[in-house]
Amino acid sequence: MNRRFTAFLVLAMVLGIAVGFACHQGLHDAPAREQAAGYFSIVTDGFLRLIKMIIAPLVFSTLVAGIAHMEDAASIGRVAAKTMGWFIAASLVSLSIGLVMVRLLHPGAGLALTAAAPGGAGVQAGFSVKDFVAHVIPTSIADAMARNEILQIVVFSVFVGVAILATERRAPAVMALVEQIAQVMLKVTDYVMMTAPLAVFAALAATVTVQGPGILLTYAGFVGGFYLSLAILWAVLIAAAALVIGPRAAGLVGAMRQPALLAFSTASSEAAYPRTLEELQRFGVSRRIGSFVLPLGYSFNLDGSMMYCTFAVLFIAQAYGVRLSIGQQLVMLLLLMVTSKGMAGVPRASLVVIAATLTYFRLPDAGLLLILAVDHLLDMGRSATNVVGNTVAAAVVAKWEGELAAPAPQA
Repeated sequence: MNRRFTAFLVLAMVLGIAVGFACHQGLHDAPAREQAAGYFSIVTDGFLRLIKMIIAPLVFSTLVAGIAHMEDAASIGRVAAKTMGWFIAASLVSLSIGLVMVRLLHPGAGLALTAAAPGGAGVQAGFSVKDFVAHVIPTSIADAMARNEILQIVVFSVFVGVAILATERRAPAVMALVEQIAQVMLKVTDYVMMTAPLAVFAALAATVTVQGPGILLTYAGFVGGFYLSLAILWAVLIAAAALVIGPRAAGLVGAMRQPALLAFSTASSEAAYPRTLEELQRFGVSRRIGSFVLPLGYSFNLDGSMMYCTFAVLFIAQAYGVRLSIGQQLVMLLLLMVTSKGMAGVPRASLVVIAATLTYFRLPDAGLLLILAVDHLLDMGRSATNVVGNTVAAAVVAKWEGELAAPAPQA
């Protein structure tokens, strides 16, 4: 079943590119291409709406159940400390690789653009601790779920899970309800995922219809350099996993293949969340570890998105001939380390973070238009990388906690 599903996804990608190319060649004016892409986007929008429909209840139920099944509060603190320690290390590695690679490759150096007021470090940041705290703590869980604010849902779920853990006999009626909700949502997820190949076809067809294959040549240096950086990051993450879990790292690569392909095809790491959770449990990661680490990872461990922010900001600086000192680049790294934590569940949130960073360093706002044309293509790579980073994190934490069992037999 898994192999058939993967084959359908690959076939959908190939057909989507072929149909998009045919539409781009057959329709000679931009309005006609936009109209054709609009028809394809009906399918894509419907699929992403279905995904957003299940994310909030799925994250809430699985995270609450995962916490409530832990032995005690000390166990939660221990797992959380290990998880956040890994996330911080992975974030620094991803940001640093992006910074080093864009300095080595200079993908924007040949554009030689001019701006009215380039250069210099700004004195006002596009981020404040007050705003971050306000974004993290929900005023209403119903509002947070309605807007799919994953970070706020995680905070509320942690409180509920810890409260269940502290009550006498662990509130069996509530626990039964939460577990039943999780089971139902996983079944709903299976139904939604059956439509994924159709959504992948429509998404790629729409993109190629409007932009055409020529866009890949125009931004070859930028796109190629970014994907080379992602490949290096993947190698580092897999090597780190091999150091911790040993020879089973090869099996982990196989487990992350389908979720990563789904995230790449749909340009949405959210779309791969349910499948990632299932593959982790099949690989041997205990349910309580997977249900705890994975939702946190979607808020604090977006390795691909963080690398993209570093790469894109320095690409824009190079395009306008602005030289940032080593000190300014280190400040940028720390700034992105914090601001990227609010990206989870927000469409095109990387562009918002990049815009805030451009303002902080007084780089031209128009630079955002340079990357907008290929943002979807790059979003595919960073979404898949987010899945890889979170899959590795869950397996590593499970190994540290002694909860990495033998893989389940394939159905």
